[in-house]
Amino acid sequence: MQDFIAINEQRAEFYWWMSSLFAKELTEADLQNYFGGEMGNYFSSLAMTPELSQPVANFRESLSKLKKRPDTQLELSADFCGLFLSTPKTGALPYASLFLCDSGLLNEKPAQDMAAWMKKFDIAQRKDFNEPSDHLAIILDFLGNLIIRTNTEKDEVQQEALMQEQLTFINDMLTSWLTLFQALVTKQDPFGFYSAAAKLLSAFVVLDIAFLKGE
Repeated sequence: MQDFIAINEQRAEFYWWMSSLFAKELTEADLQNYFGGEMGNYFSSLAMTPELSQPVANFRESLSKLKKRPDTQLELSADFCGLFLSTPKTGALPYASLFLCDSGLLNEKPAQDMAAWMKKFDIAQRKDFNEPSDHLAIILDFLGNLIIRTNTEKDEVQQEALMQEQLTFINDMLTSWLTLFQALVTKQDPFGFYSAAAKLLSAFVVLDIAFLKGE
Protein backbone atom coordinates (compact mmCIF):
# COMPACT_ATOMS: atom_id res chain seq x y z
CA MET A 1 0.00 0.00 0.00
CA GLN A 2 2.81 2.40 0.87
CA ASP A 3 4.46 1.68 -2.49
CA PHE A 4 1.16 2.39 -4.27
CA ILE A 5 0.83 5.73 -2.48
CA ALA A 6 4.46 6.68 -3.14
CA ILE A 7 4.20 5.88 -6.87
CA ASN A 8 1.05 7.97 -7.16
CA GLU A 9 2.73 10.86 -5.36
CA GLN A 10 5.63 10.68 -7.81
CA ARG A 11 3.26 10.59 -10.77
CA ALA A 12 1.30 13.57 -9.49
CA GLU A 13 4.52 15.48 -8.80
CA PHE A 14 5.64 15.01 -12.39
CA TYR A 15 2.34 16.18 -13.86
CA TRP A 16 2.23 19.20 -11.53
CA TRP A 17 5.78 20.09 -12.54
CA MET A 18 4.91 19.92 -16.23
CA SER A 19 1.73 21.89 -15.59
CA SER A 20 3.75 24.74 -14.07
CA LEU A 21 6.25 24.61 -16.92
CA PHE A 22 3.60 25.13 -19.60
CA ALA A 23 1.48 27.55 -17.54
CA LYS A 24 3.74 30.60 -17.41
CA GLU A 25 7.20 31.97 -18.10
CA LEU A 26 9.93 30.83 -15.73
CA THR A 27 11.20 33.51 -13.36
CA GLU A 28 14.82 34.07 -12.42
CA ALA A 29 14.14 32.22 -9.15
CA ASP A 30 12.63 29.32 -11.10
CA LEU A 31 15.74 29.10 -13.26
CA GLN A 32 18.05 29.07 -10.28
CA ASN A 33 15.99 26.19 -8.91
CA TYR A 34 16.32 24.35 -12.24
CA PHE A 35 20.08 24.85 -12.20
CA GLY A 36 20.37 23.71 -8.56
CA GLY A 37 21.20 20.38 -7.04
CA GLU A 38 17.69 19.50 -5.88
CA MET A 39 16.28 19.47 -9.41
CA GLY A 40 19.41 17.67 -10.55
CA ASN A 41 18.64 14.90 -8.08
CA TYR A 42 15.06 14.79 -9.34
CA PHE A 43 16.21 14.42 -12.94
CA SER A 44 18.64 11.67 -11.94
CA SER A 45 15.79 9.86 -10.21
CA LEU A 46 13.58 10.13 -13.30
CA ALA A 47 16.39 8.90 -15.54
CA MET A 48 16.65 5.66 -13.57
CA THR A 49 13.58 4.52 -15.51
CA PRO A 50 15.03 3.24 -18.82
CA GLU A 51 12.19 4.63 -20.95
CA LEU A 52 12.85 8.12 -19.55
CA SER A 53 16.65 8.04 -19.63
CA GLN A 54 17.09 9.65 -23.07
CA PRO A 55 14.27 12.22 -22.76
CA VAL A 56 15.68 13.29 -19.38
CA ALA A 57 19.20 13.50 -20.84
CA ASN A 58 17.88 15.69 -23.66
CA PHE A 59 16.11 17.96 -21.20
CA ARG A 60 19.23 18.28 -19.05
CA GLU A 61 21.24 19.11 -22.16
CA SER A 62 18.78 21.88 -22.99
CA LEU A 63 19.23 23.18 -19.44
CA SER A 64 23.00 23.23 -19.89
CA LYS A 65 22.59 25.25 -23.09
CA LEU A 66 20.15 27.54 -21.31
CA LYS A 67 22.62 28.24 -18.52
CA LYS A 68 25.14 29.57 -21.07
CA ARG A 69 22.58 31.66 -22.94
CA PRO A 70 22.94 35.45 -22.58
CA ASP A 71 19.95 37.13 -20.88
CA THR A 72 18.70 33.66 -19.99
CA GLN A 73 15.41 34.58 -18.34
CA LEU A 74 14.44 37.21 -20.92
CA GLU A 75 15.25 34.99 -23.86
CA LEU A 76 13.39 32.01 -22.43
CA SER A 77 10.39 34.23 -21.69
CA ALA A 78 10.46 35.34 -25.31
CA ASP A 79 10.49 31.67 -26.37
CA PHE A 80 7.50 30.98 -24.12
CA CYS A 81 5.52 33.93 -25.49
CA GLY A 82 6.38 33.07 -29.08
CA LEU A 83 5.27 29.49 -28.63
CA PHE A 84 2.30 29.63 -26.28
CA LEU A 85 0.96 33.19 -26.32
CA SER A 86 1.13 34.01 -30.02
CA THR A 87 -1.05 32.78 -32.90
CA PRO A 88 -1.80 29.27 -34.19
CA LYS A 89 0.20 30.07 -37.34
CA THR A 90 3.44 31.05 -35.62
CA GLY A 91 3.29 29.25 -32.28
CA ALA A 92 2.16 26.02 -30.64
CA LEU A 93 -0.80 27.12 -28.58
CA PRO A 94 -1.44 24.54 -25.81
CA TYR A 95 -5.20 24.11 -26.21
CA ALA A 96 -6.75 20.77 -27.10
CA SER A 97 -9.51 22.48 -29.13
CA LEU A 98 -6.99 23.81 -31.65
CA PHE A 99 -5.66 20.31 -32.34
CA LEU A 100 -8.87 18.27 -32.19
CA CYS A 101 -11.40 20.58 -33.84
CA ASP A 102 -11.51 21.97 -37.37
CA SER A 103 -12.95 25.35 -36.39
CA GLY A 104 -9.64 26.83 -35.27
CA LEU A 105 -11.43 28.32 -32.28
CA LEU A 106 -10.90 28.04 -28.55
CA ASN A 107 -13.43 26.65 -26.08
CA GLU A 108 -14.67 23.93 -28.40
CA LYS A 109 -15.78 20.43 -27.31
CA PRO A 110 -12.51 19.50 -25.53
CA ALA A 111 -12.98 22.48 -23.20
CA GLN A 112 -16.54 21.37 -22.48
CA ASP A 113 -15.34 17.81 -21.86
CA MET A 114 -12.68 19.08 -19.48
CA ALA A 115 -15.26 21.14 -17.59
CA ALA A 116 -17.36 17.98 -17.23
CA TRP A 117 -14.39 16.08 -15.76
CA MET A 118 -13.78 18.85 -13.24
CA LYS A 119 -17.44 18.89 -12.25
CA LYS A 120 -17.58 15.10 -11.93
CA PHE A 121 -14.72 15.01 -9.42
CA ASP A 122 -15.31 18.42 -7.88
CA ILE A 123 -11.78 19.54 -8.76
CA ALA A 124 -11.76 23.24 -9.55
CA GLN A 125 -9.53 25.12 -11.93
CA ARG A 126 -7.04 27.41 -10.21
CA LYS A 127 -8.57 30.87 -9.91
CA ASP A 128 -5.28 32.59 -10.70
CA PHE A 129 -5.01 30.83 -14.08
CA ASN A 130 -7.72 32.31 -16.27
CA GLU A 131 -7.45 30.16 -19.39
CA PRO A 132 -9.87 27.91 -21.31
CA SER A 133 -10.19 24.61 -19.46
CA ASP A 134 -8.56 22.59 -22.26
CA HIS A 135 -5.21 24.35 -21.75
CA LEU A 136 -2.46 21.76 -21.29
CA ALA A 137 -1.47 23.16 -17.89
CA ILE A 138 -5.03 22.77 -16.58
CA ILE A 139 -5.31 19.22 -17.91
CA LEU A 140 -2.03 18.23 -16.24
CA ASP A 141 -2.91 19.94 -12.96
CA PHE A 142 -6.26 18.14 -12.89
CA LEU A 143 -4.56 14.81 -13.59
CA GLY A 144 -2.20 15.32 -10.66
CA ASN A 145 -5.16 16.03 -8.39
CA LEU A 146 -7.06 12.99 -9.68
CA ILE A 147 -4.05 10.79 -8.93
CA ILE A 148 -3.81 12.09 -5.36
CA ARG A 149 -7.55 11.60 -4.96
CA THR A 150 -6.89 7.89 -5.52
CA ASN A 151 -4.54 7.85 -2.52
CA THR A 152 -7.32 9.02 -0.22
CA GLU A 153 -9.46 5.98 -1.01
CA LYS A 154 -9.22 3.12 1.49
CA ASP A 155 -11.33 0.69 -0.50
CA GLU A 156 -9.31 -1.25 -3.10
CA VAL A 157 -12.27 -1.50 -5.47
CA GLN A 158 -12.66 2.28 -5.44
CA GLN A 159 -8.92 2.71 -5.90
CA GLU A 160 -9.00 0.51 -8.98
CA ALA A 161 -12.01 2.41 -10.31
CA LEU A 162 -10.16 5.69 -9.94
CA MET A 163 -7.08 4.26 -11.65
CA GLN A 164 -9.29 3.33 -14.59
CA GLU A 165 -10.72 6.85 -14.57
CA GLN A 166 -7.17 8.16 -14.82
CA LEU A 167 -6.52 5.94 -17.83
CA THR A 168 -9.71 7.08 -19.53
CA PHE A 169 -8.88 10.72 -18.79
CA ILE A 170 -5.35 10.44 -20.17
CA ASN A 171 -6.56 8.76 -23.35
CA ASP A 172 -9.44 11.17 -23.91
CA MET A 173 -7.97 14.48 -22.79
CA LEU A 174 -4.23 14.11 -23.35
CA THR A 175 -2.97 11.47 -25.76
CA SER A 176 -5.63 12.46 -28.28
CA TRP A 177 -3.54 15.55 -29.13
CA LEU A 178 -0.26 15.49 -27.17
CA THR A 179 1.78 13.97 -30.04
CA LEU A 180 0.56 16.67 -32.42
CA PHE A 181 1.35 19.36 -29.87
CA GLN A 182 4.82 17.96 -29.22
CA ALA A 183 5.61 17.88 -32.93
CA LEU A 184 4.51 21.49 -33.36
CA VAL A 185 6.52 22.67 -30.35
CA THR A 186 9.58 20.91 -31.79
CA LYS A 187 9.03 22.63 -35.14
CA GLN A 188 8.51 26.09 -33.66
CA ASP A 189 11.12 26.02 -30.87
CA PRO A 190 14.60 26.59 -32.36
CA PHE A 191 16.35 26.78 -28.98
CA GLY A 192 14.79 23.51 -27.85
CA PHE A 193 14.02 23.91 -24.14
CA TYR A 194 10.25 23.58 -24.46
CA SER A 195 10.64 20.98 -27.19
CA ALA A 196 12.69 18.83 -24.79
CA ALA A 197 10.07 19.33 -22.08
CA ALA A 198 7.24 18.29 -24.44
CA LYS A 199 9.16 15.16 -25.46
CA LEU A 200 9.78 14.24 -21.83
CA LEU A 201 6.10 14.69 -21.07
CA SER A 202 5.13 12.48 -24.01
CA ALA A 203 7.54 9.75 -22.92
CA PHE A 204 6.22 9.86 -19.37
CA VAL A 205 2.60 9.61 -20.54
CA VAL A 206 3.37 6.49 -22.59
CA LEU A 207 4.99 4.95 -19.51
CA ASP A 208 2.10 6.02 -17.31
CA ILE A 209 -0.47 4.40 -19.58
CA ALA A 210 1.45 1.12 -19.38
CA PHE A 211 1.49 1.45 -15.59
CA LEU A 212 -2.26 2.05 -15.42
CA LYS A 213 -2.87 -0.94 -17.68
CA GLY A 214 -0.74 -3.10 -15.39
CA GLU A 215 1.79 -3.83 -18.13
